[in-house]
Amino acid sequence: MEAISSKHLITSLFIIIASSFTAQSARKVSERPYQEASIVFIRTSCSSTTYPTLCYSSLVKHADLIQTNRMVLTGTALNVTLASAKSTAAMMLALGKRQGLKPREVAAMKDCVEELRDSVDELRRSIDEMSHLRTSNFEMTMSDVQTWVSAALTDESTCSDGFQETATGATNIKSTVRGEVVQIAQLTSNALALINQLANSHG
Repeated sequence: MEAISSKHLITSLFIIIASSFTAQSARKVSERPYQEASIVFIRTSCSSTTYPTLCYSSLVKHADLIQTNRMVLTGTALNVTLASAKSTAAMMLALGKRQGLKPREVAAMKDCVEELRDSVDELRRSIDEMSHLRTSNFEMTMSDVQTWVSAALTDESTCSDGFQETATGATNIKSTVRGEVVQIAQLTSNALALINQLANSHG
């Protein structure tokens, strides 16, 4: 009897495990088309931006949030860009306090930090505007958002350009700053392209 009970217990255990595995597999299968639709949506939306690879890589990790919602896609792109701008501004501030920088480098770093702070403010304003977007105020609000994001892009470009005139000896500083700021500008450019897509989709 003991052997029969043990055998019965093992069989039951296998059935439970198999049922659990089948349920998990079925759940994964049911989720996959939805996730794939979101990924395809992000890739397709990013394909018309200036930097599609960066656009896709920066947004695909938020696929579960974005799903296939163009409004959420645009808002996510703005928030990703804002986070990058804030962290880079903090990095610039730290770099500006380094010992051994030449006067022109210090001046360029200071100017760059100010430009990035303006960019952060403009991106925040654009996100705030997006939160008030309604059918009744769509055109006016989207126009304001486009204006703020365009201004942020201009500030980022000004920051990057400021390092063109620094001494050639500042190679490491220049490459670090320009690399970070160029990426922010690319993210901002992509966000603006997605904003334009959203604006054109209305109507």
